[in-house]
Amino acid sequence: KLSIPVTVKCRTGIDHLDQYEFLHNFVQTIADAGGKTFIIHARKAWLSGLSPKQNRDIPPLQYDKVYQIKQDFSDLDIHINGGISSIEQAKQHLNHVDGVMLGRAVYQDPWILSRVDSEIFQQATPLKNQKELVLNYLPYVLTQVQNGVRLHAITRHMLGLFHRLPGAKKWRRLLSEQANKIDNTRSAEKLILKALDQVIIEA
Repeated sequence: KLSIPVTVKCRTGIDHLDQYEFLHNFVQTIADAGGKTFIIHARKAWLSGLSPKQNRDIPPLQYDKVYQIKQDFSDLDIHINGGISSIEQAKQHLNHVDGVMLGRAVYQDPWILSRVDSEIFQQATPLKNQKELVLNYLPYVLTQVQNGVRLHAITRHMLGLFHRLPGAKKWRRLLSEQANKIDNTRSAEKLILKALDQVIIEA
């Protein structure tokens, strides 16, 4: 039996082992050992013949298998992952499972998470726009740079923050081309504020 909390992230199957029974037995085995939380990517994985990148897109999504797991293991915490690109889609999945994991959609457009508080948890969103988020985040960024973290290691995850807004391309270019050259807080702050000035957010 497990003595610590364990979260399992898995696919619905592997290669030709993609029958529902295989997934059911896998979850049952982990649950019998004390596992309670599962994040299931609703695609099987082809270990023979597909690259990791292809495995993110080519195997068909089978959300119904994840829904069935929740029905069969109602006492377990079941989360769904794979191909979910909007809060609207997430809300639909939450009618069937306990949680939703957003992956590439959030990386490409992190601001999508700003709607989670209000639309999923019915709580007020504390930040008005992406610029306000960056300004609130800036002290943390500067502290990390002061502690020796490369600025590029932080800003590379912020590139999509102004997705589809005027100036977003200039924001991405400035950070992509210059952040890896900076190793002090003064220059880091100057670059981020300069990049921020490139973006236009309508009131």
